Amino acid sequence: MLRARGLVVESPVIVARTGWTTDELSRGIDAAAPSGPFDLVTLQIGVNDQYRGRTADAYADAFAALLRRTVRFAGGEPRRVIVISIPDWSVTPFAAGRDRARIAAEIDAFNAINRNAAGRTGALYVDVTPTSRPAATDATLLVRDGLHPSAKMYDTWAQLVLEPALRVVDRPGR
Repeated sequence: MLRARGLVVESPVIVARTGWTTDELSRGIDAAAPSGPFDLVTLQIGVNDQYRGRTADAYADAFAALLRRTVRFAGGEPRRVIVISIPDWSVTPFAAGRDRARIAAEIDAFNAINRNAAGRTGALYVDVTPTSRPAATDATLLVRDGLHPSAKMYDTWAQLVLEPALRVVDRPGR
């Protein structure tokens, strides 16, 4: 999307994998040893911490550590980091038979943590969670497993991230 706007950007370095928790991402960063600085770094992590029953306090500590690392990858400039909220899987068919209200409340609590951490750090924040909730009635937002986002949902998220990303990478004198 950035290239479509005429910006010259390198291919992204993607470290994370679907299904990872904060500690798995931290180990993945260690293993990948990405070098920076990068003009733009995004961080979206936590849904699997919630799914696996980790506490909000544990998530807060782990997320804060990852955010500090992320800022270092952005050359120490937090305004080159975009934190992306985590989606609400309580609305998916996969959550059938589970306490959907508890899941949604925990997702909201985890997102309050990552939003507040971004604000304290000076990172940008994009809230994609509201766009995940229509999956309750729109099956096209999920892939066949009834849990993971479809290309349609990812496109919606990318559109939301595009504006702040453009502000980061298309500023004079960067």
